[in-house]
Amino acid sequence: MTSTEAITDSEDSGPSGYAAARLRLLQQEARSGPPRRASLARLTDDWLTGLFTSAAERAGVRGAALVAVGGYGRGELSPRSDLDLLLLHDGTADPAAISALADGIWYPVWDLGLALDHSVRTPGEARRTAGEDLKVQLGLLDARPVTGDLGLVASLRTAILADWRNQAPKRLPALHELCQERAERMGELQFLLEPDLKEARGGLRDATALRAVAASWVADAPREGLNEARRTLLDARDALHLTTGRATDRLALQEQDQVAEALGLMDADALLRQVYEAARTVSYATDVTWREVNRVLRARSVRPKLRAMLSGGLGSKAAPERAPLADGVVEADGEVVLARAARPDRDPVLTLRAAAAAAEAGLPLSRHLVRHLATTVRPLPVPWPPEAREELVTLLGAGESTVGVWEALEAEGIITRLLPDWERVHCRPQRNPVHTWTVDRHLVETAVRASSLTRRVHRPDLLLVAALLHDIGKGWPGDHSVAGEVIARDMAARIGFDRHDVGVIATLVRHHLLLVETATRRDLDDPATVRSVAEAVSSGSTLELLHALTEADALATGPAAWSTWRASLVADLVKRVAAVLAGEAPEEPEEAAPSAEHERLAIEALRTGEPALALHTQPEEPAGDGEVEPVGVELLIALPDRPGVLPAAAGVLALHRLTVRAADLRAVELPNEVGETADLLLLSWRVAAEYGSLPQAGRLRADLVRALDGSLDIRARLAEREAAYPRRRGVKAPPPRVTVAAAGSRRATVIEVRAQDAPGLLHRIGNALEGCAVRVRSAHVSTLGANAVDAFYVTGTDGEPLPDIRAAEVAREVEKALG
Repeated sequence: MTSTEAITDSEDSGPSGYAAARLRLLQQEARSGPPRRASLARLTDDWLTGLFTSAAERAGVRGAALVAVGGYGRGELSPRSDLDLLLLHDGTADPAAISALADGIWYPVWDLGLALDHSVRTPGEARRTAGEDLKVQLGLLDARPVTGDLGLVASLRTAILADWRNQAPKRLPALHELCQERAERMGELQFLLEPDLKEARGGLRDATALRAVAASWVADAPREGLNEARRTLLDARDALHLTTGRATDRLALQEQDQVAEALGLMDADALLRQVYEAARTVSYATDVTWREVNRVLRARSVRPKLRAMLSGGLGSKAAPERAPLADGVVEADGEVVLARAARPDRDPVLTLRAAAAAAEAGLPLSRHLVRHLATTVRPLPVPWPPEAREELVTLLGAGESTVGVWEALEAEGIITRLLPDWERVHCRPQRNPVHTWTVDRHLVETAVRASSLTRRVHRPDLLLVAALLHDIGKGWPGDHSVAGEVIARDMAARIGFDRHDVGVIATLVRHHLLLVETATRRDLDDPATVRSVAEAVSSGSTLELLHALTEADALATGPAAWSTWRASLVADLVKRVAAVLAGEAPEEPEEAAPSAEHERLAIEALRTGEPALALHTQPEEPAGDGEVEPVGVELLIALPDRPGVLPAAAGVLALHRLTVRAADLRAVELPNEVGETADLLLLSWRVAAEYGSLPQAGRLRADLVRALDGSLDIRARLAEREAAYPRRRGVKAPPPRVTVAAAGSRRATVIEVRAQDAPGLLHRIGNALEGCAVRVRSAHVSTLGANAVDAFYVTGTDGEPLPDIRAAEVAREVEKALG
């Protein structure tokens, strides 16, 4: 008795019997993966066979068959998959009888609530439709008879395959274009936090396209690991269907933990890593296959011309031209291959030499070359010889073409053999939405970005290797910069750098976030800030490298991580630190005089007793890539010093949908009309509109006046707006964290807030600080994606830094207010 017979034993063949057997099958935890999909397909075959047989007898139809196409044709039925069915008939039966036969099959399927993609055609109609619609032709390539006239189905399959092979020069480019368009629309599965397992590049659609290419006999996909990759994606989709109870292919964040548990994996990260690995295998096979298809089709298109040139017995088939690229490496037919005299078994540097030559030439490595190198080249000695180190640096410095070469080496496991610690970051997801790539791809992308900055530094080799290793600690627990320093020191020594260079690379990895975090979260006018960076970096040459690494890292992270504004802050910090390292110790700065604009506003505020403000759009500046990017908008406010200014101003900006990038607050004394001094508060804010145009300064001023006198309830207005926002499903944000920065400043206590960014966050922080009776000297705001990291320089009412115990109390109160 087969497994299907065991399930359906004693069940009738009607809808209720099929539904019960189907439910039992899906609930059997021991049955999963290919066996369950195949069993579900057989169970469905048996049920549809019964429906077809009964309906054909009632309608009196012969010369017909029921055909499964697409995924059902391949026997890959997921729990919520559509049933793709073709009712094939020879055209001899009356149309009304065929219609009755179709109704006898389709309606019971619909009655069970199953999704159905159906058609009724003769073989001739099926061929014509396939010739007009590429998607129909792809589905018919997997046609499988369910029941009925098997000869009719066999002849159709033969005809469809023959049509596909004959039309390959026209249909394959169309299929390639279809795949590329889908990839641009859906993104790359191996990098998406919420990937579509079917439609994204490297997903199930691409795996199906590879089957179609193989059926054309033009080219075949690399077989190694491809079936396992397809199984991984199908298993994930099965678990997703069972978890959600829906026919969905999108692996949403809120469902990943449940899907991981259903697959017996540790957590959602383990699930994504497994899915990414499978997608990477499919993507690599896709790249290799389409390259081979294009090569073959090009060769076929020039062959008639070649025959004409060689007619008259002038020669036989010409050998492809081979152009030397490096020792043991040549170009042939648009790919990098081994020279005939190469000896991989005696040349351990050959792999890196071939990779560097390919990247520099902008050519792909032949798949056969990479496989051959993976199995024959001896391991490099440790430490590496100088030539190997130089070839790695050349590979990393080649720019965009490095990515494809690196991926080819990764596909055959060569990278982890060269750099064993790479395994921990391989396909590792990054859940911060600011990041575009997985950890390993981000490292390569950072090296690509760094390659365009090598003219700015004296040691490009150290910059490129540090770029490759800067996040290597993300595969280990704890602070990835601290863990990465240890790993980078070991890897740099393995690569063959001397002790001094190893130390520089380790320092760059340890402090790769130092410049951008300090520049955006600390007071650069505070000498303690500059001294702390100088002590960490220790030399001007290391500072130069760290500056370039900071920019490359940010550019490789994603569009939210770098801007002209951030670049200007980092450049200012680097200039100050360079002066300290050159022996120009920073002096305690005198209180800077207000700008002319601020002084004008201060006089107006002093005269009226109310806020005075000005809103200025900053001039546009060229970004690093030559494009023009606005720095932002400067908001200047002057008003009589009084409690509650920070939360009031921040709340008004939030109501007007203005994001605060940076803020500075300071008190000044100005003489009034009777010769006495009056305390004024000056605020300099850099803001940006969330969307739409900027509000008028008059409206901001009016709302600020109302907020300060209590007639505008900011808290209630923000709560109303938040309630009106649509609730987004997703992973619950971690709780806010408020800390006191150790040795942050000699002039103030630095309170650092890390929280989920939200409208009114700065307003709530300001309220909490006001409630603690501390004065905010300045604020430095940084927002990356959904995360806000804000630093507040606060003092007591006496203008002095807070005692340690008091500072800890303030941090706890702010955290409590945000919790």
